[in-house]
Amino acid sequence: MISDEMRHQFHERGFMVLERAIAADGLELLRAECAGVMVSIDAEIAAGRQDRHRLSVPGSRYFVSEVAKSRPRLRRFLFSDLMRRICRATLGNRAYFFLDQFVVKAADVGGTFSWHQDSGFIPFEHHPYVTCWCALDDISEENGTIYVLPYDRAGTRERIPHVKDAVSNDLVGYDGDDPGDPVVAPAGTVAVFSSTTLHRSGANRTNQIRRVYLAQYSREPILNPDGSLRRSAVPVFS
Repeated sequence: MISDEMRHQFHERGFMVLERAIAADGLELLRAECAGVMVSIDAEIAAGRQDRHRLSVPGSRYFVSEVAKSRPRLRRFLFSDLMRRICRATLGNRAYFFLDQFVVKAADVGGTFSWHQDSGFIPFEHHPYVTCWCALDDISEENGTIYVLPYDRAGTRERIPHVKDAVSNDLVGYDGDDPGDPVVAPAGTVAVFSSTTLHRSGANRTNQIRRVYLAQYSREPILNPDGSLRRSAVPVFS
């Protein structure tokens, strides 16, 4: 499923796209867990009388991290044969589960997400890790897909400084004119990119929700400057 050409593109340009890679039972699992997460976040925001929960905005977008810690069924997907094949193709024979997230854009109003690197969210030097952007719905430019900026056009494959947007709370790592390459594909597609690959997403202008599950893996445990573990470091290969 992962060809030599795909591996080459990942290592040279920073990303590859695996269309329809997730089986039907995997999609069913991820969609069910996503629905539960959205209900939980809405309840938390309502109880706190706040209009947003970190990067989540009720009725617009949901950005929820470390979901598998409270929803262990997700481990079936995180350590599936598919994820192991992706890790082997991108990281080699040693890989660790690092972090998972749901990113959801509501119908008609699902907001944008600015240009950033995933490594921009870690404020210290670290080895790049891998993000598996798993589409739970058909994705298009109309419903807010991601746009990736290949290494050769970004001019770097290194982690770069990010600036926090005061309005959206987004971390922004690029303000150039290149629009990036859109990922347009059916549900079940996995876009795989490095944590140093710049990417953004557009608004959802359709009347349907757009749901994505992110699974991230590192080559080695990522440690904070004080030596403590950042997020998770669960071995993928026994």
